Amino acid sequence: MKPIQHALVLCACMLVPAAHADVFKCVDDSGHTTYTNNKPASGKSSSCTLMTKEQPVNSVPAARKPGSAGNATPPSFPRVTDDTQKSRDSDRRQILQNELETEQKLLATARKELAEQEAVRNGDERNYQKYLDRLQSYKDRVALHERNIEALTKELSRLR
Repeated sequence: MKPIQHALVLCACMLVPAAHADVFKCVDDSGHTTYTNNKPASGKSSSCTLMTKEQPVNSVPAARKPGSAGNATPPSFPRVTDDTQKSRDSDRRQILQNELETEQKLLATARKELAEQEAVRNGDERNYQKYLDRLQSYKDRVALHERNIEALTKELSRLR
């Protein structure tokens, strides 16, 4: 009985017609193209045409020809005088140097805390791994500040 049921289900699936939808290409007054499967209203301000199955469809827009509508020149950035740029660079250098000084102080503090914690051995740390686990957060903090100092020093060396 099972093979017959499977055969009936297969036949029923084959009899179901394939879904078919018309696709319309609509271009509005400003030149924007929209593809839709909804039949456009006849009074719309855009012109719509029914696409055929033989029509190739490409999702990549075609290159625009020079002088065509919508081919605006890209916006230009405002020009900055040399004095303005030097002032900005100077401000940036000062900010980076302040951050570097702060990171160096934080590194010194983190190293001091790590040294203090390395000197202390808690009674519940008979297992050496517990001691290492407790110190790990202090070591991570030292490594973080060292990386920050390295990055700030590298950034300062890139300035003109």
